[in-house]
Amino acid sequence: MAATENLSASAAQWNREGFHGSRTWPEVLARSCAAGAAATVVYAAGESTPLVTTVGEIFALAQRAAAALQLRGIGPGRAVAVQLPNGIEASIAYAAVLLTGAVLVPIVHVYGPNEVRFILEQSGAEVLVQPARVRSAEYADRLPGYAEISTLDRVIVVGDDVPAGASAWTELIGTSARYRPPRVDANDVALLIYTSGTTAAPKGVQHSHNSLLAELCSGPRSLLDAEDSVQLVSFPPGHIAGVSSVLRPLLHGIDTVYMESWEAATAVALIARYRVTATSGTPFHLAGLLDLGDVRSELRTLREFLIGAATVPEELLRRAAEAGISTYRCYGSTEHPTVTCGSPGEPEAARHRTDGAPLPGVRVRVVDRAGAEVPVGVDGEILTRGPDQFVGYRDATLNAAAFTADGWLRTGDLGHLDPEGRLTITDRLKDVVIRGGETISASQLEDVLATHPAVAEAAIVAAPDPRYGEVVAAVVVPAPGAEIDLAAVRAHFAASGLAKQKTPERLVVVRELPRTALGKVRKAELRETHFG
Repeated sequence: MAATENLSASAAQWNREGFHGSRTWPEVLARSCAAGAAATVVYAAGESTPLVTTVGEIFALAQRAAAALQLRGIGPGRAVAVQLPNGIEASIAYAAVLLTGAVLVPIVHVYGPNEVRFILEQSGAEVLVQPARVRSAEYADRLPGYAEISTLDRVIVVGDDVPAGASAWTELIGTSARYRPPRVDANDVALLIYTSGTTAAPKGVQHSHNSLLAELCSGPRSLLDAEDSVQLVSFPPGHIAGVSSVLRPLLHGIDTVYMESWEAATAVALIARYRVTATSGTPFHLAGLLDLGDVRSELRTLREFLIGAATVPEELLRRAAEAGISTYRCYGSTEHPTVTCGSPGEPEAARHRTDGAPLPGVRVRVVDRAGAEVPVGVDGEILTRGPDQFVGYRDATLNAAAFTADGWLRTGDLGHLDPEGRLTITDRLKDVVIRGGETISASQLEDVLATHPAVAEAAIVAAPDPRYGEVVAAVVVPAPGAEIDLAAVRAHFAASGLAKQKTPERLVVVRELPRTALGKVRKAELRETHFG
């Protein structure tokens, strides 16, 4: 069966089971934002006084922005890219694009111009919403490099300094035009989000109105059911977890506090001030809270912490339990955002040692190299299907390799199921570095490193790090007669235009790289030998 037929068959199954239907984001947002209009939303950025608003006020501004976009011809089938940090503008922009029925293209705000240009070109985005600056990073300087992108018609800049040729954000939300609900099909693409790099080039992952709604209607029930729930969000909105975090309060009316960027001391202060009950992140974020926060006063309202995207040290979980914080794990990807998730009410062993059970409608199989299912407790490749699964890559030629012949998504991860059906991730097949929860392509960085004149051969591997979980490490064979050090490598990456977090933080110089009989670099050996 072809990949497109597999995707169509899956969509039909989710319709039969009631997970998909005719609902679309424009109608759902209008209804849910009216119902949850009074929910409080707080945006904290640096040392500035936090901005306090409501879901109703955000939606009213989103309707204005949507009307302004419609005047510019934006509607179903068109694409709008948004590269903003957590802030009210990101919430307004995301909702506005979805209200027009257009395709939302989120971009992580720390991405460099090379990555942004690739995304703009492949997505065909006609509008880009970006900041003038974020802290010391100037974004307006990038506009000349985008001028050659034929599909990009307009750049909208958030901030005081709007360069020539761009439009001001204030014009977008200040329009007097009237918003018109569009006609859109629930199976149309609503979200085009790019992976942060498990291959040399990011993959454009497409989610329909149905699959994105299925994702936002699933997840931890404790957050949705408790009347006093207040969530703290630190994930950047350009990631799939960040997209969900931006849309969740609009869909469910949950009181929410956003941080523009992570600072543990600020997070502790926000938890105390706004009586936050739940947050999520990586072990790096949890450790920061426990290191700085007084569990009897500042963290006393925090009762649950959802951990994903990294291995979790047992000692950290023990510390959280002693502080009265119930930690639990989840597993997912850009292609399938939430495959499994634990629950704060489960036994400690289930929460600490597994990644939880499949969410409603989600199926998980664990198979060997021949594709046969393995027994409970035995590791194998993880295959998934579910209503929140993506509907295919922007580059359709990638779909065939992503699915099995019978339509299951190949995650590229290894793990096993326990007798209760809970999943545990044990390893990954993909060649990546997961730094602070962000997946970074090793092959992309190797391509950049290979262009340095002092480098003959190089390999990028993940080195363990107590702060970020993993950091980028380079193992280099110098060119004959050449010398190279970490400072030279870092300068080379700075000039490449890649995001700063992709720059190698450790360097080992060797005479040769260990290889298999087929010539493939033995990266496991490099990690064990040089980084323990």
